[in-house]
Amino acid sequence: MALTYQQSKLVRDTIPALKEHGERITSIFYKTMLTDHPELNNYFNSVNQKNGRQPRALTAVILGFASNINHLSELVPKFERMCNKHCSLGIQPEHYEVVGKYLIQAFGEVLGPAMTPEVQTAWTKAYWMLAKMLIGREAQLYRDFESWPSWRPFKIDRIVNECDDLYTFYLVPQDGKKLPKFLPGQYVSVQIQVPGGNLQSRQYSLSEAWREDYYRITIRRDEGTVYSNSVSKSFFNPGIVSNYLIDQTTVGSILQVSHPAGEFFLDVHNTSTVPLVLISAGVGVTPMVSIANTVMESQPSRQIAWIHGCRKHIPFEDHIKTLRKKNSNFQTKIFKTVINSTDRPGETYDYNERMDLAKLKPEELHLQHGGTEYFICGPEQFMINQKLYLMQQGVSALRIKCEIFTTGDLVTKQG
Repeated sequence: MALTYQQSKLVRDTIPALKEHGERITSIFYKTMLTDHPELNNYFNSVNQKNGRQPRALTAVILGFASNINHLSELVPKFERMCNKHCSLGIQPEHYEVVGKYLIQAFGEVLGPAMTPEVQTAWTKAYWMLAKMLIGREAQLYRDFESWPSWRPFKIDRIVNECDDLYTFYLVPQDGKKLPKFLPGQYVSVQIQVPGGNLQSRQYSLSEAWREDYYRITIRRDEGTVYSNSVSKSFFNPGIVSNYLIDQTTVGSILQVSHPAGEFFLDVHNTSTVPLVLISAGVGVTPMVSIANTVMESQPSRQIAWIHGCRKHIPFEDHIKTLRKKNSNFQTKIFKTVINSTDRPGETYDYNERMDLAKLKPEELHLQHGGTEYFICGPEQFMINQKLYLMQQGVSALRIKCEIFTTGDLVTKQG
């Protein structure tokens, strides 16, 4: 049921105060909820809890929803991303009951006397409008997952060190059953029991086209935030799950894996032949391999430009060379910041610098085609920079997709 005019006004009037105290709201909310329901720690990313991204993201979603309650179309992409993430983690409708209770309580502590019974009723109603939208979409996704709505055991069949600290894991289902298809670009969640701690889950892009007997993910060691000076180097908040998988698992280890999910994908049901431009940096190469392999198998005549940035080594370098040799429609441009004695210009790299799309010819980015689709994956600031450049060249934001693994939004602003 929609808010009445008076309820909408009560909600809008309290949004400025709630935004001003957003950090305090999230601190109160998570502290009280996780104290009363410690089992929910199994669903939350402990690193994003520590750095504050997850708490800030939750408050931003509910306040953003309330601010745009009559213009929700702008929020649909954000909601779709949330629902896919929730389903990959096994979030259920009953979890919304718990979240709603403690969120409204936190609002009350911040607003104080301004949280009248009428305001509380209005905010509760607004929250449940949002919750029911998310629950409904998640129910659709779970139905699509069919007989695999939660975690499924997979065995590590093979581990390949691609380059530096990047490792590929070939995962086969323990039950031996045929694996469902996924859309290239999507991810799976992998869940582990942290030694002496809670369950933790992380999302990893599938790095291969669909195969019925295995899934493939590629993981980079996460050293965390690096602080260094002339004397020493320190690492804070290193990756818990990624480093565990690399250091503690072996061929034969069993992992709990979710059904593929995610809103960053190439729609293979649309047989469009417009050019594709894949722009990646570092481990952002992983969903691009899945997309490229899928297109080369199903639409070999479709033009693909792959622009990649790296330091020393190109992940999947031999495979990318093979694709380029087999099909003239697959073209690459490599930006590399560290050149070694075996590198050859025009073969192992094209530019000895950080990625700068302005160095490329318009036709190399297929800018002349009004329908070209652009996919970007890499560090957050990298994606912001590449998206801004493309938009400055007249590319509509609707034709640019970015893979956002971090909690919260990718903010594309100039200045």
